[in-house]
Formats: sequence, C-alpha cells, structure tokens
Amino acid sequence: MKTLIIAEKPSVALRIASAIGGNKAYQKTTKERVSYYEIDDGKNSVYVVAAVGHLFTIKQKEKNTGYPVLDVEWAPSYSVGKGSEYTKKYLDCITSVAKECDFFINACDYDIEGTVIGTNIIKFINNGRLDAASKRMKFSTTTTKDLIDAYSKTSKLDLNNFYAGEARHMLDWIWGINLSRALTTALVGRSFSRALSIGRVQGPALAILANLETSITNFIPKPFWRISAYVKGAEFFSIRGDIQEKALAEQVYKKINESRSGTIESVETVERKVNPYPPFDLTSLQMESSRALRMDPTRTLAVAQSLYEKAYISYPRTSSQKLPQSLGLKGIIKEISKNPNYSKLAKKLIDLGRYNPSEGQKNDEAHPAIFPTGVMPEGLDQEEAALYDMIVRRFLACFAEPGIVARLKVISNFGGEQLQANGSRMITQGWLEYYTYTKLEEKELPQFSKGEKANATDTQIKEMQTQPPKRYSKATLISELEKRNLGTKATRAAIVDTLFRRNYIEGTSIKVTKFGMIVYSTLKKNCSMIVDEETTKRLEEDMEEISRGKKSESEVVDEGKQMLLDAIRTFDQHKEQISEAMRKGLYESEILGKCPKDGGDLVIKRSRAGKYFAACNNYPKCTNTYSLPQGAKILPTGNTCEHCHTPIIKVIRKGRRPFEMDLDPNCITKKEWATEAPVPVPASSVAAAKPAVDAKAKPVRRKATVAAKKPGVRKRVSKKAKTKEGDNE
Repeated sequence: MKTLIIAEKPSVALRIASAIGGNKAYQKTTKERVSYYEIDDGKNSVYVVAAVGHLFTIKQKEKNTGYPVLDVEWAPSYSVGKGSEYTKKYLDCITSVAKECDFFINACDYDIEGTVIGTNIIKFINNGRLDAASKRMKFSTTTTKDLIDAYSKTSKLDLNNFYAGEARHMLDWIWGINLSRALTTALVGRSFSRALSIGRVQGPALAILANLETSITNFIPKPFWRISAYVKGAEFFSIRGDIQEKALAEQVYKKINESRSGTIESVETVERKVNPYPPFDLTSLQMESSRALRMDPTRTLAVAQSLYEKAYISYPRTSSQKLPQSLGLKGIIKEISKNPNYSKLAKKLIDLGRYNPSEGQKNDEAHPAIFPTGVMPEGLDQEEAALYDMIVRRFLACFAEPGIVARLKVISNFGGEQLQANGSRMITQGWLEYYTYTKLEEKELPQFSKGEKANATDTQIKEMQTQPPKRYSKATLISELEKRNLGTKATRAAIVDTLFRRNYIEGTSIKVTKFGMIVYSTLKKNCSMIVDEETTKRLEEDMEEISRGKKSESEVVDEGKQMLLDAIRTFDQHKEQISEAMRKGLYESEILGKCPKDGGDLVIKRSRAGKYFAACNNYPKCTNTYSLPQGAKILPTGNTCEHCHTPIIKVIRKGRRPFEMDLDPNCITKKEWATEAPVPVPASSVAAAKPAVDAKAKPVRRKATVAAKKPGVRKRVSKKAKTKEGDNE
C-alpha cells in the first residue's frame, strides 16, 4: 500500500517525514526545487508532500466584469492570478507523486482553512472522490510524539468543516466581488486615486469604526469638578466622586477648605487574591503582544505560526483558553525546567506539585489554548524569542499560586464632608513572579489610625471635562470583531489590514479617513444591509451550523446569494443617489489645498498612463500643476508652507516612515535635498491628464510629523508565509 500525506507547509512536511520515519531513513527527492519525502519499511511506502497554503481558489465560471456574479468554481490558484504562479510547481509535484498512491491523508492544520486546503487537493488528485481511501491527521503541535500519535490515529475526513469552509470562501468571494463592482460602477467616468472595495465583513467592521468616529466628532464635553485634600502627603478625594454641579462643588470645597482640620474616621485593610490570567488564545495573544511587545497583530500571527511549525508552541489559531491534562502538562513543565531561562520557575512548580492550571471560559473543539511544547528552541530571531518568552511565562503563570494584595481604604472627615484615600501593596507575588509582562500598581499610604487628627496641608478643586470615547487600536478592534462574531480568528487581522490598504482608516489609534466616512455614510443611507453586522452574523452562525452538521452547504450558500441579491437590488435602486454622494465626497476628499495662483482647489489627477499629479480645478482658466511622488498614498494635512504657500501633503509608502512635504519643487525647504528636481507639468498636460515626472529625491522630513520608531514589526512576511486571509471579506 502506498500512502500520500499532504502537509500545509514545506517545513511541516519535513517534520512529519522525520517523525514517521523514525529510525527508518527517509529519502528526500526534489523536483523543480520542490521537495517531497519517501519512507519505505519494506511493506508499505509513505510519501510526504507539501502545499504552500491554498493551491486552489474561487473564480467566476464565465468571464465578465459586470455584476451580479453568482456562478463560481474552484480552480488551481496559479491559473487565476499571477501572484499565485509559484504554487504550480507544488501542485505539479503533488499530482506526480499521487499517481503512485492509493491512500491519502490530509495533514494540513486542523482548522477549517487547513481542511479546505487539504481536501481540495485530495479531490483534485483523486478524481473528485472523497471516500474511505482518504483520512485526516489531527495534531495541535508538530512535536515528534504528537505527529506519530496523529498518524497512528487517523480519522475520517472532517467533511462538515470542509463544507463550511467552502461555503465561507464562496460567500466571501461572491459578496466581495459583487459589492466592490457595484460600488465602482457608481463612479464610472470619475478618475480618482484610491481603490474601492467592500465585503461581507469589511462593511460591518467599517461601520463599527465609523459609528465611533461619529460619536467622537459629535462629542460635547461636559464640565465636572473633582475635590481633594492632602494629609501626610496622601491625596484624599471626596466620596461624592466627580460632581456635575458647580454650585454644589463649590459648597463642598468651601466646607473642606475652611475646616482644614479633620479626623480619620476609619482605616480598613482587606486582603484579596489576584488569580492568574488564563492561557493565551489567538485574540488575547495578539492583544497582549500589541501592548507589551508593540507587535502588529498580523505579525504576531505570522511569528506564532513560525514557532508552531518549528514545534516550539502549539497551534496558534485557537479560540480556547483551556489546557486539558491529556496534553501531558506535568511532562511539559519538566521539559521547560531544562531550559536555563525558565528552570527556576518551572522547578518551583514541580516542587510544589502544581500541575492544575487556571483556565478561562473560552473553548475550541479543535485545539487547546496556546502552550509551549517543551522542545528546546534554537536559532530564534528577536521577534520569535520575544513572543516565545511571553507564551512560556504566561503558560507557567497559569499553574502558580494567586497573588495576594492588601487594599487599604482610609476615610477622613473635614467639616462634615468625607474624603477617601486608597492604597495597595503586594503581600505575595504568586503568578506575577512568573509573568513579568504585567504589574499590579502599588500605592503606599502613610500610617493612619482611626480617630487621629487629620490636618490638610492643601485642598484643591479642579474643573475637568468629560472625554470622548477611546479609539480602537488594531488589537482592540480584532477583539471587538470577535465579541460580535464577525470574521474568524484567522481572518480578523487581515480584514483590518484591508481597511488600512483601502485608505478607509489610518493611524495607530484608528481614525476613519474622510474617504472611509464617505463610503460608509453613502452605503448606510442608501443600502444599509451592506454595512449591517446582523447580516454577516447571521451568515457566520449558519456556517457554524454546517460544521455541526445541522445545515447543508447548498442551503447556506443559496441563502447568502439571496441576501446578496437583495442588497444589490437596493443598491441599484439608489445608484444615482450613491453616485452623486460618492462623487461629491471623493472630490472633497482628494482636495490637497488651495491653489496659490488663483485660489482654486488643488486636486489629485490621474493620467492615461496611470500617473498622479496635482492640478488646479479651475483649468483651463488656471494651468497650475505640481508633480506628486508615485507609488505612495498622498494625504492632505490642511497646512500650507510659510515660504512657498503651497499645500503641505503627507506621503506614505509601505515599509517607510511617513513624511510631509510642500508641493513646490523650488521651495527653500528643499534646498538640502540630495536631488533631482521634479519636472514641472506643462499646461497642455492638464487637459490630457498627463502627470509630471516623479521626483526621486529623498526629502528632508519635517521633524514634527515623523513617527517614533517602534520595535517589533520589522520582518516582511513572504508571499508563501502569509497568514490565511480572505481579502474579499
């Protein structure tokens, strides 16, 4: 019997081959720089081959650029897009080796995406059959032990997950392509410089941010007053809290200030346990690495995936906060104790016999929480080492004793008004000794006794204002999407990245751009179904029903198509209004500033050759133009250069620091550029929409706008190592 094992990545294929091969030598063969492995025990032959993520993708059956498009099919990825041409040699290698085999095992990651990747390959090489000759390997780590166990305990193909995954891919593609085309057709004949797209999850995600943006914009601060007094250097606050009425605040303050001499009414100390944080699931890992390591959530997933493939941690795409004993937790802690970086902490757990972890509420049927395998890591880069350290310490902390903190509350009385001071101090560190990425704030108070005199050395009344809602970061937005059941644990970071790429949002503290607000407000007013999260949540729940075997794939896909058609029908009915609103809004969003020659608007123009430049909108009366940097996002700043009086723009290029510059190539601010000056745009080119030649000069950055360097996101994720994502979502 000849068996073919399909791994999701080349690195995992090698681990599977070396694990199953054991003492038997495995033979490595390379075809067109693609390797596969053969293990022969004299009776059976096992071949291990590798995919590189999705070798198949969705495409429309008939070529057309209109909408609606509802008839789709799976096709080899290399035949659909040039960016996937590299996958052809992998599929060719798998197809060639498969001719020798009569038994197939899907050993791709055990989640819906891995199921779709492997099952599609089996269908392709097995003439469309998914029969008893096909099995599934399930493992949560790529350690030798787990891979051998998974190989010896193969199960039936998880077809319900496959059907749910197929439905998700189809609906995401169909919704994304149709809505994006509809949005684009609303602007036919309008040349503008930004890509338009919207999708099944993109729309609701944008809505969350746009609604918050509106709340911030419309926020009206309200005054309140905070009253305090200092006794022995400790600050006491009125137990009334923040007072909303000025007259009352002044009355309370007057009583305290005139008294100045008071009494300590009570001193209360309470000891409380602080339980360990639960082990990481993917979302909490992304949030914590963003906070503690300043690592981008997408990068966090890529680094975690690398650690998993090297067998140092378990599978990262999990929603679980559970660590079952079946994982061999005692053995893992003993293995970690051999690592000098953690030996002291791990041995302390062993000596205390602490092998029962604190866990969270979230569960995942496919995988446990993220945990270190105990395999000694080697050759980690800076990011891998940092993330691995955080995961190990969080894991060990789960088994440690609770911390004990003493909370001190002191109540004083001045002129009949009570004030309170709070303090805290750690009595026992407990798990905080293990997990050094967080600290509980301690606040020492002087010694106070009940009944003692209290003299206020200072009293204060501060007028303050309420603050607008806090903006999301990428990590907190991903967490919010999870709470609302929008997207999946593996795609949420990619969805947020797509919103950034489309210039709908910007900034570390996420702000919706003027462009993004135009797209959202236009759709909300004219076709709210596209940005309504209830529509998406309903489909998410239906796809989960497919995984549970309670709904069929065709039933859910047909329902999703009908919902889409309803949205398109509404869109088309309001297309004229949408077009007018988008045209007006997009024009306004692309105004860079005022033309210094006649006071018209300088707007971004695009030539027939696809180049961008700035031109006055009063052409032909005014022929003033300026060149723009190409291959960059150009944003107005609202500021004007004091020397040349041209608008100052922000230039954003991928992988580089943003910088600001004015538009005049001869401005005094550019005299230090090391440089080739921009070529002016001739007046005739405005009519033909031909841009000026892009300057390649390196600008002198305006100091006030240069973002601070952030550690963390440095390495570029290669095309083959990209996380599983659905841009059409």
